[in-house]
Amino acid sequence: MLNAIRATLFYFIYSLSLVIYASLCILVGWMLPLHSRYPFFLMWNRFAVWWLKISCGVSYRITGAENIPDKPYVLLCNHQSPWETLFLSYRFQPACAILKKELLKIPFFGWGLALLKPIAIDRSKRRAAREQLLTQGKDRINRGFSILIFPEGTRVDPGVEKKYSTGGAELAIATGVPVLPVAQNAGKFWPARKLAKKPGCIDMIIGKPVSSVGREARGLTEEFRQWVEQQNL
Repeated sequence: MLNAIRATLFYFIYSLSLVIYASLCILVGWMLPLHSRYPFFLMWNRFAVWWLKISCGVSYRITGAENIPDKPYVLLCNHQSPWETLFLSYRFQPACAILKKELLKIPFFGWGLALLKPIAIDRSKRRAAREQLLTQGKDRINRGFSILIFPEGTRVDPGVEKKYSTGGAELAIATGVPVLPVAQNAGKFWPARKLAKKPGCIDMIIGKPVSSVGREARGLTEEFRQWVEQQNL
């Protein structure tokens, strides 16, 4: 019961602050160059992660931060919770996210998100989505952005397996940038589609960059999947 009360408080401030800050971003964000929008817009993400710790007792620790390259890369991460979407976006910025286009229609949140020029795909049109990923992904990488992709495509509960998409590996191979593997267990503390949060510490492990040169997409994706499992999170 206490966790549910704390979660209710979290969501009240979370939602109210999102509406206020997204409105501010919509009003002034279009005047900023794209690279300058990221640190400004993503201040709210940082607040949301902090507020989760204060209200629900969910903190985090990172292992392997020294492995983050100083040049563009394709970041592959397992997907369990809204937490990693918030955290990865500001911790690894500028990182252009791959997401479903329906998110851009959400009032305030989606309108502000659209100003960050994410790669918004229609998952019902797989061939067109792949072409869009490769074309727009190359453009963003050439402009100095890394690419953030969740190969599972949707949030998956801890312990549940789902087939990984090869799109991220294909983009890395096509552009010659490395893959940065990231594993985390946020779903244990902020479960998807559930109100209550479980106090505790989220573990995030950042692996060493993996070269995409001369690789095959399915093999590179499978290597990432096995690496995530080996972290035993």
